[in-house]
Amino acid sequence: MQQQGMGGAATGSGEAGGSDDPLRDTWSSVEAVVSTGHQQSPQSPQHPPQQLPGPLPPQQPHAAAPPFAAPAAPAPASVAAHAPVAAPAPEPVAGASQPVPQLGDPRHSGKRPPSYAPVPQGLRSVGEDPAAAALPDIVVDGAAYGPLTVRAASVRGDSHRYLGEPRQDALCVTRIGGPDTGELLLLAVADGVGSAARSHVGSNEVCRHAAVYLDRVAGDLLGALRSDDLPAFTALANEAVGNIAVLLADLAHREGHRPEAYATTLRILLVPLDPAVRTRGFMAVGDGGTALLRSGAWHLDVTQEEEPEASGMIDTRTAALPLARTAVTRLLGPAAPGDVLVLSTDGLSTPLSGDQGMREFLSGAWGTGTVPGPADFLWQSQFRVKSYDDDRSVVVLWECPA
Repeated sequence: MQQQGMGGAATGSGEAGGSDDPLRDTWSSVEAVVSTGHQQSPQSPQHPPQQLPGPLPPQQPHAAAPPFAAPAAPAPASVAAHAPVAAPAPEPVAGASQPVPQLGDPRHSGKRPPSYAPVPQGLRSVGEDPAAAALPDIVVDGAAYGPLTVRAASVRGDSHRYLGEPRQDALCVTRIGGPDTGELLLLAVADGVGSAARSHVGSNEVCRHAAVYLDRVAGDLLGALRSDDLPAFTALANEAVGNIAVLLADLAHREGHRPEAYATTLRILLVPLDPAVRTRGFMAVGDGGTALLRSGAWHLDVTQEEEPEASGMIDTRTAALPLARTAVTRLLGPAAPGDVLVLSTDGLSTPLSGDQGMREFLSGAWGTGTVPGPADFLWQSQFRVKSYDDDRSVVVLWECPA
């Protein structure tokens, strides 16, 4: 679809003597520094050079050699004193003759792979939409936090790759709180609504704002999880979601768009780093998936969500920010050693619930007790199912086995 450019980037000069160009004052200050009488040689150091340890040995004066001149011939001496020394033979590199292992194209369900190519087919032009052009095709993240390990990936869907459209999904893996208040992992995915022209901006914005606002109330959130207090957790979640919605609507206004142009879902899992707290907090606006892989068996809807009846519906399928101002909240627990909790956009949750081949593949990849490396996780999360070509974002949390 036709993408509109970022607002607030008007060009052109103003009236005489005006300062419409935000760089004009900067250039004036630079010109004052480098004007006649103040100019410095590019080679002149700005600060005293760092002193070398100890005095340098005295050097004999010599004439400067021209650039790229051949080295001077050595002074006459005996042949034996200047006999060339043979260089040692290079040692063979271990395994150099063996091929480097490659994962190849992602696996797929069924006898044939989907018709779309599994790689990007083109790049967007910055002139069309700078925000879209700067978005990477793939994002991989993750870390280990004591007994918890996280892997995350966001991949542009096959249809968006084929059409040269931006990835509308986003994710966030970070830590909120502090040593005094208690710390939590914040795991989030956002799915920009496909029909919304600026949803690729909205999804990234809500992830960033969620981290900022939930960090401010991390201590209260941890207290609610410790005491299994769902009403307190819900109040904190709704306050954060309301603030995020206001900021996203304000961005739309400043950029000259309607708020629904930035429509996006948001799903968040909060995981206390205190191993004694086994409850996990969940909040969501809109669709997606939250699945549990326990002892090799899939539980595909552990949050048992229902669509809210309040206003904020972008269409008949899902609620979305910034029009929606409240979240669906759940307290999940107790988490068991060896659990694998999967938070995802519907680009993964829908084929996961509908395709047995995908469930079997990901169960074998993620449910064996061994956490894959980031590159392997990316490859595994791209398991392809025909007709499912949407963007796909997934964050997986491994609880360390006892």
